[in-house]
Order: sequence, then C-alpha cells, then structure tokens
Amino acid sequence: MGTGPRPSSFQESTTEMPTSTYVVLSIYMAFGLLELFRTRLFSKNEQTRNDGIVEVISTVLLLVFTQPAILIFVDYALGALRPEWRGMLSGINIFLAIGLFLILDDMMQYWQHRASHSFAWLYNMHRAHHNARYMSIRLVYRNNIFYYALMPSIWFSAVLIYMGLGWVFAGYVVVKQLVIIGAHSDVAWDAKLLKIKWLSPVMWVVERTISTPATHHAHHGRHYSDPAVNYKGNFGNLLFFWDILFGTAKITRTYPQSYGVENLPDATLGQQLAWPLFPEAKAPQRN
Repeated sequence: MGTGPRPSSFQESTTEMPTSTYVVLSIYMAFGLLELFRTRLFSKNEQTRNDGIVEVISTVLLLVFTQPAILIFVDYALGALRPEWRGMLSGINIFLAIGLFLILDDMMQYWQHRASHSFAWLYNMHRAHHNARYMSIRLVYRNNIFYYALMPSIWFSAVLIYMGLGWVFAGYVVVKQLVIIGAHSDVAWDAKLLKIKWLSPVMWVVERTISTPATHHAHHGRHYSDPAVNYKGNFGNLLFFWDILFGTAKITRTYPQSYGVENLPDATLGQQLAWPLFPEAKAPQRN
C-alpha cells in the first residue's frame, strides 16, 4: 500500500530536511554537553594539537561542502540524463523505502568501511578516524577529506532522494546519526543497561541489531591482544546486524583499555587530512 504523493525533486524534498538537520545537530550537541561535563570534551587523554585541527576541518568540509555537492551534482546529472526517474519512488510503502536506505546506504557503508581496513590505499584515507587515542563525538565525521567523496552510500542516498525519497531520508538520517553519535561517545549509554540482569535479553537483541558504544569502541581499540578489541571487525554504522550477518562481529560487553592505531608510525597532519596529496615518507634505502 502506497503512502500518497510526496516531494518529487531535490528542491522540494530538501524542504523537509532542514528539520532533520536541526534534530541531528541537537543530538550531537546533547552528547557534546554530556562529554563536556563528564569526560572533558576538549581535553581527552592523549590528544594532540593535530587532533582538533583534523576534526574541525574534516567535519566542516563534509557537512558544508562534500555532502551538499554530491546531492546537487546527482540532482542535476540525473535531471539531464534520467528525468523520468525524478520522484518515481515517492509513493512506495514506507517500509520498502526504509529497506532501500538500509541496503543502499547503511550496508554499502559497512562494505566500504570493511574495505577500508582491507586495502592500504583506502585505509590511508580512513586512518585519521582511528588516529585519535580516545573515543568521542569528535570522531564521528573525522576522516580524510576525500574519504566521503568516495563513499558509495552518500551517492546512493542522493539517487534515492532524487527518486522521491527525501521524506524518508529526513527521518532515517536522524535515527542513523543518533546511533552513530551515541556509539562514538565516551559517555557510554549502554554501560549501565548491560549491568541490569532483567534487561539482558533486551540488550542481547539491541547489541546485535544496532551499533552500541561497547561494540563500536571495540573497533577503535588499540591493542588486538586486549580481549575487548576487534579492530578487524565491528564495522557496522547504524546496523551492527551486518557484522552478525557477514561474520565480523565480536561482542564482549566490555570496553578497550586504550584506543588508536597499533603498530603504525605516526601520521602527519597532511597525511591524515589529504593523503595522497601528502604521502607517507618512504623509509631510507640501505646502501
């Protein structure tokens, strides 16, 4: 059963998105205030001067330039090449629409994230996200400035918006960012819930469905010898279910002792923000 007429163009659908943007910003600020008063938002353990620079530049560029540019480019490109696609999905069932975003956005992001830990050139563009030796909402959008431009999920989402699903994306992105922001924060919302025995069956389902602080912190752990660390897995963003489905999940209900990159030399500010424009220095050759 359909849902009735909906916005059929980028210009029309984006009129619904500012509200979701304000909600996401409110969620981000709420977790930020929690960290400010409970875990020192701006002075994390082991942070460096470069950390703040990387986080500010990468976050601002993503939200102000990269993501809007992709949305606008896709709208104009498909408008010229496939005008008949505009708004063609605007009346589909909402559950089918959400399913499309979960597969074409969230699952695609899972596979890109997994690939980023499998191929050296992709990891060089993702490494900035793991260079921080702490967890925080500050890491949510921390990546190489080219990383998001190559993210298939953003491009697929832009296509779905062009096809009339901007009204679904507005709600979907709020839920997704709530989960992701909460999973990165070092104010772990799941810590006390995991200790309540009668909630254990509920949390069993929750931690196998969405990313939680315990499961995502494991991905950021520094030492693989730490039983709570799984930086070779736990790649899920909104849905941790993808890790369960594709065999990369590790659930311990504990938290790593430390965070960051293990067994790699320090990356410069330029390497973190703009590899390959600033490649890693090669080791000197022996005579």
